[in-house]
Amino acid sequence: MAVKTITIDMDAYEILAREKRPGQSFSMVIKEHFGKRKTAAMLLRALPSLTLEEETLDQIEEQIKERRRHPARIPRL
Repeated sequence: MAVKTITIDMDAYEILAREKRPGQSFSMVIKEHFGKRKTAAMLLRALPSLTLEEETLDQIEEQIKERRRHPARIPRL
């Protein structure tokens, strides 16, 4: 396997290191996070297999109601 050396600053290194699990290489972390982009089409294909509990759905509905009441959404006259 070919390798390439890159330089990153310490902040980027710390972020990468926090994401790394035991036994995982930095390359694996990068591939996991950036290797395969998630698309809306992928989400739509996954939706039929998702199941949400009634409590979760109620919490989502409450969040939607709260956002509708937020002052930023009220038109100013």
